[in-house]
Amino acid sequence: MPSFSGFARLPSFSKVHWYQSFLQSPFRPETESIFSTAQNFLSGNSLPVMKFIHSSDLHLGKPFGRFPEDVRVRLRQARADVLPRLASLARSHAASHVLLAGDTFDQMTPAPSVIRQALNMMRAADHVTWVLMPGNHDHANATELWRQVAQDAPANVALQLTPEPFALNAQATLLPAPPAERHPGRDLTDWYNSAATAETLRIGLAHGSVTDFDSSEEGASSVIAPDRARRAGLHYLGLGDWHGQLQIGPVTWYSGAPEADGFKHAQTPSALLVEIAGKTAPARVTSLPTGTINWQRVTLDLAGDDNRNTAHEAVLPPLPERALTLFDLIVTGRAGPLDRVALEQEIAKVTPDFLWHRADLGELGLVHDTADLDAIDQQGALRAAAEALAQEAADNSLSPVARATAQSALSHLFSFALEA
Repeated sequence: MPSFSGFARLPSFSKVHWYQSFLQSPFRPETESIFSTAQNFLSGNSLPVMKFIHSSDLHLGKPFGRFPEDVRVRLRQARADVLPRLASLARSHAASHVLLAGDTFDQMTPAPSVIRQALNMMRAADHVTWVLMPGNHDHANATELWRQVAQDAPANVALQLTPEPFALNAQATLLPAPPAERHPGRDLTDWYNSAATAETLRIGLAHGSVTDFDSSEEGASSVIAPDRARRAGLHYLGLGDWHGQLQIGPVTWYSGAPEADGFKHAQTPSALLVEIAGKTAPARVTSLPTGTINWQRVTLDLAGDDNRNTAHEAVLPPLPERALTLFDLIVTGRAGPLDRVALEQEIAKVTPDFLWHRADLGELGLVHDTADLDAIDQQGALRAAAEALAQEAADNSLSPVARATAQSALSHLFSFALEA
């Protein structure tokens, strides 16, 4: 079958011949986008002049220090595996480039193995050009990092360490705005307005927060005008720094991180497929899921008369998803001591299902009556201790910490009594 390369420049009769040959060739999933493109052309629709994947904030080598070692290993590997997933998306959608808008690496000095293995994955995906721009975590003045990247980078990796136009192809020019420090505190995209790009498409790539809201994950790392695309006549402006996918303007997008690294963002981690048919055509942007690890923070609010088993089961993800889920359960409301102990036992039962599980019952208020205390003892020292703790847990004159401590102690006392 003839190559798809240069299809747009073929005369009409050659395009028909190419399409006929395509139909006679074995069909593979990765050719689906090419098949669609050929159909669009023959039906009178325009071919995309530029098609690329926009992603950012991979944070390769992120330590995830607050988790146990086995969980940290899984999380770091999931981030490394993003690169083959992006390459696969590029292939299946016939995208020529993957644009990474900063923070590809989590630190200025990642381990040499993190750098080398990332570049090896990019080398293996030689059907696509990888465009790497520094962010604030791996800014352009991290000289040793970028020296090693430049030294080991394969031919299909293009580093953007300076703010100057870069030809993506004959039809499109990239305008990168790489940060040179952790918190530049100024708009690094100012130069876009006067950048000379001849008659090509103008595509911006920047890292930082826009000025009308704080989109930065860790304080403003840059200040980008939200209408920069309009001012500079851009056909697309790809942003990094905000880890949730977000559209700022008609052609301005944060791609979001392709793998979640916290509970902050509710969206499914994704990359963006960007298709631009011509200088007067609007960019077509499609979100493509990329995440494999689920981060879920759920609030379980109990009333005193709630069925705790039913309420707890209702907030749990399906069993097949739990092995790849970090589950942060926050329990609020009010429950009797026996119900609290039973809930703790239910939580302990399901905890091994998850990649990681935490349950915070600190905001769960305690309601009790004499029958509850009878479960501990009807008289004697244990009963006296239980009554004293119950009074402290309900005493609003005490500090929240003191009440929570008394409540926790009473819960433990019930647990011991029930086990005995």
